[in-house]
Amino acid sequence: MAKGDKQALHRSSASGGLRRIFGVEKPVIAMVHIAALPGTPRYDAVAGMEGMVDAARKDLLALQEAGVDAVMFGNENDRPYQLEVDAASTAGMAFVIGRLRADIVVPFGVDVLWDPTSTIALAAATGARFAREIFTGVYGSDMGLWQGSAARALRYRRQVARDDLYLLFNVTAEFASPLDARTVAQRARSAAFSSLADAILVSGPMTGQAAPLEHLESVRQAVQDVPVLANTGVRHDNVADILRLADGCVVGTSLKVDADTWKPVDPARAAEFMRLARKARQG
Repeated sequence: MAKGDKQALHRSSASGGLRRIFGVEKPVIAMVHIAALPGTPRYDAVAGMEGMVDAARKDLLALQEAGVDAVMFGNENDRPYQLEVDAASTAGMAFVIGRLRADIVVPFGVDVLWDPTSTIALAAATGARFAREIFTGVYGSDMGLWQGSAARALRYRRQVARDDLYLLFNVTAEFASPLDARTVAQRARSAAFSSLADAILVSGPMTGQAAPLEHLESVRQAVQDVPVLANTGVRHDNVADILRLADGCVVGTSLKVDADTWKPVDPARAAEFMRLARKARQG
């Protein structure tokens, strides 16, 4: 079998895991950014938890109406971020997702920034199909020294009886720089081989900023046996180029009013993005 044929076979096998979770090739996973949770600096005590549920429901319904393939609930509003999240944040996210369960009609995932144990616990409590986190690497970050531990995370996944939970390994941490001389492609290949990543995510330096296409391409070439997705900065003007290289994407900021991370989902922007994504997938 020729090298190109072998690579195509590997890619087909890798994308099979995505199809089992999301039901499509090259899925678009859209973010539902929950409002700042209790105990965090921007929590709105006047609106309270009911206001948080109402805002999240509006975003969820707008995204589903636009035709996204999956949604992921995240606590992006809990700035400044923590590496060990207060229990109130995880409990608050569980409350919101629980209230929305009857409205969710697509596969959903969770991410508690930046705490893998809390993320897996939240997934176990809510029935999430997938979860995103930093599971590997050592970084200098806005939050201080950041050390992933896939060994601890995967053992905890076993403890809470969620071996079926599909883990998205972000190998280019946002708001951080790796304390590692290896290339992003080498780190990604290592995460797939030694840390049992279900899928690899490639991010830009911050929320809403795209990863260089050469990073995405090098990771895809290095990692043939697990899917590779773009995690940040996917926009209307670059989604076709990104989906040409990647096995899917996570998108948040581009679907918001004025493409502002902190504003609500714009139904028209979301619908247009999905039109472009579907066109790219057909190509």
